Amino acid sequence: MSRLSGKIAIVTGAGSGIGKATVELFRGEGALVVGADIVGADVDCDAGSDDSIASLVEQVADQYGGLDIFFANAGVSGGLASIFDQTVADWNEILRVNLIGPFLAIKHAAPLMKERGGGSIIATASVAGLRSGAGGPAYSASKAGVISLVKTAAQQLTGSNVRVNAICPGLIETGMTEFVYERARAKGQEGRLGHLNPLKRGGEPGEIAAAALFLASDESSYVNGHALVVDGGLSSSHPVNSQTYGRTAI
Repeated sequence: MSRLSGKIAIVTGAGSGIGKATVELFRGEGALVVGADIVGADVDCDAGSDDSIASLVEQVADQYGGLDIFFANAGVSGGLASIFDQTVADWNEILRVNLIGPFLAIKHAAPLMKERGGGSIIATASVAGLRSGAGGPAYSASKAGVISLVKTAAQQLTGSNVRVNAICPGLIETGMTEFVYERARAKGQEGRLGHLNPLKRGGEPGEIAAAALFLASDESSYVNGHALVVDGGLSSSHPVNSQTYGRTAI
């Protein structure tokens, strides 16, 4: 039986990468899915715009009769410039999309889900929101904010049966990380991608989509206010040499 049969879902950042993979997986599991992005998806949408998200949610609810799942996945990197090289404008835009975007998803989707007896809201955070070293300062701060947001929102939605969770991906090959992969391949160092995690590899968009499917489905019915880390084990430790502390390299 399909795990999302009869469910109505919205996925932002659906034009490529994790969002595109999630749309395909959700549809394969029986959901009616509207993919939204600036370009390249079913619906053009600015994930950090109040008017745009309000309109998207209203349109989907009116056309299909409700909303059960919202995956607030859209995000921007902002590069790796230091705190001292970034501008206020840089921070405003990164926070607008990465943190205000999930806030807007919760604000506009949760009331409709509550009317239907419950639902699942998922936001893309990052291991960069757990500790430094995995992203630029504004990006990292925005993702830490997402982790805090889902915990706060879960509490504020007490009694609604609307669950709010986050996914914290590690290094995943997407449009956002394309420059990292291209640079490694150009130097013949592709095998070093993801070498700091115990699995010794980067992840694929489909692996994050699978985590989103779990959080969207009834299989995670008792998971709420949680940040699910999907990073090959990277954040289980501070990065160290394999010889340190008696580790065995197999």
